[in-house]
Amino acid sequence: MARSTKKSRGLGRGLSALMSDVAQEEGQDTAPKRPDMMVPIENVQPNPDQPRRTFAEDAMNDLAQSVAEKGIIQPLIVRKSPTNPKVFEIVAGERRWRAAQIAKLHEIPVIIRDYDDAEMLEIAIIENIQRADLNPVDEAAGYRQLMDRFGHTQEQLASALGKSRSHIANLMRLLTLPEEVQEYLVFGVLSAGHARALVGHPDAARLAREIVHQKLSVRQAEKLAKQEHNPKIKSAPKPSAKDPDTVQIEKEMTATLRMKVTIDHKPDEEGGKISISYKSLDQLDDLLRALSNT
Repeated sequence: MARSTKKSRGLGRGLSALMSDVAQEEGQDTAPKRPDMMVPIENVQPNPDQPRRTFAEDAMNDLAQSVAEKGIIQPLIVRKSPTNPKVFEIVAGERRWRAAQIAKLHEIPVIIRDYDDAEMLEIAIIENIQRADLNPVDEAAGYRQLMDRFGHTQEQLASALGKSRSHIANLMRLLTLPEEVQEYLVFGVLSAGHARALVGHPDAARLAREIVHQKLSVRQAEKLAKQEHNPKIKSAPKPSAKDPDTVQIEKEMTATLRMKVTIDHKPDEEGGKISISYKSLDQLDDLLRALSNT
């Protein structure tokens, strides 16, 4: 029985156009394409199967301000709606369409492509993967969709998207973590490095809570996970939780100095230690000036 050629056709005929479109939106040195036409903004609608459901409000407002001042430099990629020839569905560029609405533009530039539903979904997934602000779980889910729905291998994705195969493989392993841990990743509570240390651990959710509570580094998280796997390794003493007053003082000093401030004060002692972290010599100079003026 002959195999379907649809599944093994590679990464889709619209990939080159998409990659250029994404590069332009991210500010890379790519010449904008000439639009096929200008269309009324009300005649354009988003992809009903758009995998991305959330758009950061601050980023959208910044883009809308740019659109209001300079217009849409890079046209949207669209296709004609299968149900209404006067309407166009967005294949790539929904952020620009939303920004144009905020900027109250009446017309937007578009490039019309002839994509079927499968190709349209594939391109939407690839475009989302290229987003710089995508969290690790959504990025991994995008790779999984491309592999499960379109038959792409990790090697094909790595080659086409400019990623390493190990990057794709490591991210996809995060999808095996419990839902609670994945939520920590989505909301930025845990980094991908922290989460990778928990992959395959039978009690990953509890360890994730401990890592968050103790604010452990990635190296400390890896050590904790190994200790849990091997009970013979003596666990390091767990630091006691800080009282709310100490936490509030840390926040106030961090906001005032614009540097990370950590206070180590034991409840039953008078003395303690304050640590101030600076990221550059300029910050150190600012700190010295602030201290000399007190």
